[in-house]
Amino acid sequence: MEDEVDRLVAAWRRERPDLDVEPLEVLSRVSRLARHLDRARRLAFAEHSLEPWEFDVLTALRRAGTPYQLSPGQLLTQTLVTSGTMTNRIDRLAQKSLVERLPDPSDRRGVLVRLTDEGQDRADQALAGLLAQERAILAELSRAQRGELAGLLRQLTAPFDNIPG
Repeated sequence: MEDEVDRLVAAWRRERPDLDVEPLEVLSRVSRLARHLDRARRLAFAEHSLEPWEFDVLTALRRAGTPYQLSPGQLLTQTLVTSGTMTNRIDRLAQKSLVERLPDPSDRRGVLVRLTDEGQDRADQALAGLLAQERAILAELSRAQRGELAGLLRQLTAPFDNIPG
């Protein structure tokens, strides 16, 4: 079975035989798959009236466990956005009644962001929709192949995930 990357690699080998284009065989496929995954994510979230960034914040809170709350700083760490961006996101989610701000009992000046019942429902429904989309993308692979692929991708991504700061 040939794909677009095979054609791209063959063309580069023909045009630039002096270059080792082997990385394209893997990383061009990862890039193309990422675009398909992004489309699937957007579709799953749109079905629940959520933007991808809203899903990211809501699910960070959901993963925190009961009572589904984090400080804005903890949300920054999990979503990799700036302080100003997070403040704006929390404001917008609070306007939609998906999160609420509460005083932090351990810091008089601090606040905690808590998932509302509506926020939890939307996060849970969107996650189920996302998983269905992702299962469809992976349907061609056996369970063993999915496990092997996950391990190989982990080897590539772990160094990036463990960079300080």
